Amino acid sequence: MKRVNVITMGCSKNLVDSEVLLRQLEKGKWKVFHDGEGAGYDAVVINTCGFIHDAKQESIDMILDYADAKTRGDIGRLYIMGCLSEKYHRELKEEIPEVDRFFGKFDIKALAEELKVTFLSELMHERVITTPSHYAYLKISEGCNRKCGFCSIPMMTGKYQSRTIESLVEETMFLAAKGVKELLVIAQDLSYYGKDLYGKNMLGSLVQALSEVKGIEWVRIHYLYPSIFPYDILPIMRDNPKVCRYLDLPLQHISDPVLKSMRRQTTRAKIEQLIARIRKEVPGVALRTTMLVGYPGETEEDFEALCRFVEETRFDRLGVFPYSHEEDTHAYRKLKDEIPEEEKRARADKIMTIQQGISLEINKGKVGQILCCVMDRKEGDFYIGRTEFDSPEVDGEVLITSKKALSPGEFAEVKITAAEEFDLYGVVL
Repeated sequence: MKRVNVITMGCSKNLVDSEVLLRQLEKGKWKVFHDGEGAGYDAVVINTCGFIHDAKQESIDMILDYADAKTRGDIGRLYIMGCLSEKYHRELKEEIPEVDRFFGKFDIKALAEELKVTFLSELMHERVITTPSHYAYLKISEGCNRKCGFCSIPMMTGKYQSRTIESLVEETMFLAAKGVKELLVIAQDLSYYGKDLYGKNMLGSLVQALSEVKGIEWVRIHYLYPSIFPYDILPIMRDNPKVCRYLDLPLQHISDPVLKSMRRQTTRAKIEQLIARIRKEVPGVALRTTMLVGYPGETEEDFEALCRFVEETRFDRLGVFPYSHEEDTHAYRKLKDEIPEEEKRARADKIMTIQQGISLEINKGKVGQILCCVMDRKEGDFYIGRTEFDSPEVDGEVLITSKKALSPGEFAEVKITAAEEFDLYGVVL
């Protein structure tokens, strides 16, 4: 059998695309590998990221590494797909002629046919799962209708396109049959789901339907924007034991002048009202957010307001990124990137220092509690698990001791015995 290695750069949405492609190639009698190492592949496909400068550079470096491997004869053909290829395929074609062909983000059918595989549209709900087998991502839409000042994604992905509830339930049934127990619901913006298809937001109906699929134990929700928030998801999260009390709200900032310049379509007052309502309607909910510092025009006063907001709001999970001046964005065209990179990094570090202290206090408050954990893997003397308040890859973990053997994907009641800034320690009851 011919061997193909698909390499995924960037986000979990790209990972889902790679898994769909791998399934098509597998059905086409290729022996498939994901993020494989070494040489000897008849074809290598790199699924690129084009979001911010660092991610783009990582993708370019990966392409160059495999272009050299092709020149040495270590691999056969080399193909590039994904966001970077969607946006810069002409420039990349000129600069890296070793690549056999460039494909856009949505050209899975054309790529499969290039590899002499008959594309089977009836298998679009099937994937080769590349995550640990007990959890998987479910991408419920493509594209984005928002026009945030810092973001180039809508230019690469186009307008928002929801998938039908029926198709997503079908895919979830496939995943559950493969052993998936935790479903991570993703999109560029979950808040808009269903409006283009059904004329109204249908995220609550979708999440309810997904939770009813046999075998699914946890449904986790990522990337709900603060504007046009679908409030009907809150009673479902509160009352449905399969829906994790976990919300990922990418706020980006809190200063009204910065929010306006970012074109976020919300205000500090609205954000604070939203957070208060979420916490009131879903007691014990874990809130995750991301912040962007160093945006053009962000003053010391704006930044200090953000610091105070983070201190007062006490998010359970928080990530922060220094601003990247990306071509073709509103900020790139209209604003000057005048804040030095060193200052951007210093601001990011200060926010994370604040969050580190908050996270430690929150974690210490969990000592003595009994929490349900899913096991991800074993490392040394510990089983590594997560609570419903932790998403894989981005959040904390629980280091667990147990007298009995545990398997990945197994759920257990764990008593928390100790806490660090981001991780917990516990023992299986």
